[in-house]
Formats: sequence, C-alpha cells, structure tokens
Amino acid sequence: MFDVAVIGAGMAGLICAQRLRLAGYSVVVVEKSRGAGGRVATRRVNGTRADHGAPYLEPQGDAVQGLIDVLVHRDILKLWTDTVWEFRQGELFSSPNSCYVAPAGMNAVGKYLAEDLEIWFGRRVQAISTTDSQLWHLSLEVTDDNLERPQELIAKAIVVAIPAPQALMFLNSEIGLVPDFLDKLRSVEYDPCITVMAGYPAAKQQDLSHLNPQWVTVTFRDDADLAWVGLDGSKRLESQQPVFVVHSSASFADRYLESVDLPSVGQQLLDRTSEHLMPWLKEPEWLQVHRWRYAFCRNPLPVSCWAAEGVLPLVCAGDLCGEGQIEGALRSGLAAANWVNSQLEDLPLDSSVNW
Repeated sequence: MFDVAVIGAGMAGLICAQRLRLAGYSVVVVEKSRGAGGRVATRRVNGTRADHGAPYLEPQGDAVQGLIDVLVHRDILKLWTDTVWEFRQGELFSSPNSCYVAPAGMNAVGKYLAEDLEIWFGRRVQAISTTDSQLWHLSLEVTDDNLERPQELIAKAIVVAIPAPQALMFLNSEIGLVPDFLDKLRSVEYDPCITVMAGYPAAKQQDLSHLNPQWVTVTFRDDADLAWVGLDGSKRLESQQPVFVVHSSASFADRYLESVDLPSVGQQLLDRTSEHLMPWLKEPEWLQVHRWRYAFCRNPLPVSCWAAEGVLPLVCAGDLCGEGQIEGALRSGLAAANWVNSQLEDLPLDSSVNW
C-alpha cells in the first residue's frame, strides 16, 4: 500500500510526486509509456535522437525559470538560441527569446525530475474503486512486456496528472464523483499535433552553414498546415547529419490524426516546409511520424488543481489547470501536492518553485 498514487509521469505528476516523497509520504507513479517526461519527449531514431515533443524550455515564469537554472547548473540544459524566427507573408522575422535544450534529448528533463521516484512504467489505469477499508484500489493494464510489476495497487490518495479525456476513462459517478466535477473535466479541450522527424544527407550540413538568416527555430502562426520547424540536429554535440523536426498545425492534425499512412502524412508536412524554407527538405533520407492527440490544452480550468469533493482524496493536475503549458503544469503539480498533504498528515512540505 502507498500513501499516494500519481497517475502520469509528465511534468505535473513528477513534481507532485517528488514534493510528496520529500515530505515523507510513500509515493508511486503509474505511467503507461516507457519513459518519464510526458510531452517533453525524445525518440531514438536512425542512430540519433530527435525531440518530438516540447522542443525546448523557455522562461515562461518563475517555475520554468527555476527549473532551467538548476538544469543548466547540472549541465543537463544549454542555451540553444537567443533568437526565434517567425515566418509570415513570405519572410522571416526575428525576436529575442532564450531557448534551452538538452543535448542528450529533452527527455533528460523528465529523467532528472524522476530521480529516486518509484515509477511503474508500462501500466495504464483501467479502473479505480474504493475498498472496505476506505482506500483507493487501482486496476492496471499492462502496456509493455514487463510483467514484474503488479497489476493493481492500493493508495490513500490519488493524483490524476494526465489529459482530461484520458482521465475520464476511469473517473465516473460510480466512484462517487459529483456531476460538476466531471462536467468541468469534460469541458477541457485539447488541440492535437502531428510531428515529423526527418534526417538528411550529411552533405546538406554545408547548405545549413550558408543559411541567411542563421535560424534554428521557425514558428508559423497563420499557416494552415505548419506550426513550427526546428533544426533538431543542431542541439546535439556531434550531429552526423541534419535532422529536422516539424510540428503540424492543429487543423492539419485534425484532418490526419486517424490516418493509417503516417509516412505520407509526414511527407506532406515536409513538402509544405520545403515550399517556405529550403527545397531539399522534401527529400529526406528517413522520416518518422508521431501523433499527439492531446498536444496543447486549449481551455484550462481557471484553478491551480481540480480537487474532488465527497470522496477519498483525489485531485487532477497538469496543463488542464491554471496557465496551461509547462509553467502551468509545474505549478499545478505543486498545488496538487499541497492539497494532498492537507488531506493526509499535513507534513512540512516545500511548496516553493526551487528545484
């Protein structure tokens, strides 16, 4: 039995779990995928790495700034660029912005936040219920080949730190949740995104050295298909070939989210990118595509965390609350930790944004 079960090893879940663990609670994190960090993600592909989730950290607020400071001090993050570019009306326009990346991959952020936590990877929550002893019972589905971890667990409190639609698969009135609590979760909407990672011949590095302007990140705010393009290979210490990552617009993702031919979808994005930036971007040596069904929370709830009433301790956290984005997720994780602590033993707990 654990004091707290945290569902989801994204930014909010990890921060919440760490604060509760450091306060003295027994905590377990349940995560359906194979790694920590949620949408701050990296994929190994063709002998290199590509960040197919959040491409960098930027100082959105005190919480992210504090995390950046710690990770730079630990040589996990480095400054990637202090200038970002936006493509509009056929031209590139610059603005100052500090973007920090992890040369080892952005999932290094999640790995740092997950240190010393007990995390059960490859486990998806199927159902939750209450026991006769007034505890939470979680039934878990195996999502990988790791059968060593249990397929159920018992906890005094639950923190749900995953997108609202996923949470609603097991949060319902049968466990005593009131209609208002569930209706608020149902009101939260997300924009999807399709990400394509593409590698190019090493000879194209020469072309990149002649770029004018020398950009590594370009935003497309008004394009029907594109949202962002980044030279991912420039993050690596010894990149052997140009690697680009392209994020689709929400409208493009809506059209192709259920496609069974993802490579052709990725090629469409590269074709579109080549029209605006460099013609050879439509001719990759390799490409991989990833679907983010819940990439960006469109209308987060105006609260730091969303706590259930009238049941055993249960609270929702993440970018579905507060300011959204990574800043909102971190602050929501802290707020959820404070709330759970108030419902359990009210132990001394650090609620600052010092990491």
